[in-house]
Amino acid sequence: MIRRLPLHDAIVGELRNMIQTSELAPGSKINEAVLCEAFDISRTPLREALKVLASEGLVELRPHRGAIVAPIDHAEIAHIFQLMDALERLAGECAAANIGPAELAELEALHAQLVAFHRAGKRNEYFLVNRQIHARLVAFAANPVLEATYATCSTKLVRARSLVNYDAKRWQESVEEHEAIMAALRKRDVRRTSERLAEHSRKTGDAAIEALRRLPVGDGARHRVG
Repeated sequence: MIRRLPLHDAIVGELRNMIQTSELAPGSKINEAVLCEAFDISRTPLREALKVLASEGLVELRPHRGAIVAPIDHAEIAHIFQLMDALERLAGECAAANIGPAELAELEALHAQLVAFHRAGKRNEYFLVNRQIHARLVAFAANPVLEATYATCSTKLVRARSLVNYDAKRWQESVEEHEAIMAALRKRDVRRTSERLAEHSRKTGDAAIEALRRLPVGDGARHRVG
C-alpha cells in the first residue's frame, strides 16, 4: 500500500480503488484510525476524501456513527446493466465504423495484456485492463454524450463487475467474448462488433447480478424491488 499520499486526489483515488475492488467490503465500517496510519495522514484529509466518495455514492456518512462503505443496491445495478447493453451496442457500432490502424493497434496491445493477465491468474490486473478496453472503445465511438453517460454508469458498476472476476467459468467466457469482439473489429464489421459487445455486456450483467444475489444482505448487499 502507498505509505504517503500528500495529495487530496491521491487519497481519494486510493480509497476509491479499495472500495471498487472490495478491499473495503460493501457495508463495512470504515476504520479511520487504521486508514490514517496506513496512509500516514491525519483525520482531516481522510474525512475530506470520504466526503468526495460519499458524493459518488461509494460511501455513506452517518452522523455520530462514522462512515461505512455503501451497500450495493441490486435493483439499481440491474437497471444500470440494462442501460449498459444499449450503450455498448451503440459504442460497438460507432467504434467499428470509425476505427483506424492506430486505434486498432492500441486495442490489440491492450487485448494482449488482457489475455496474458488471464493466463497468469492476475485478476485485479485483468480487471483494470478490461475497463481500459471498454473505455477506449467508447472513446473511439467519437460521441461525447455517449462517453459521458457510459462513464457515469460504469463507475457505479465497478464493484459489481469485480465480483464476476472471481468466478472462474465466467472469467474464461469473458476472455473468449473479448476475442470475438476483437475479431469483429479487425474486420471492421459494424453489426457484429455491436452485437458482440452487447452480448458481452448482457452476460456480464447477468453474472454480476447472480453473484450479488448470493451475498447476504448483511454482507453489503441491499435488496430492493423497483
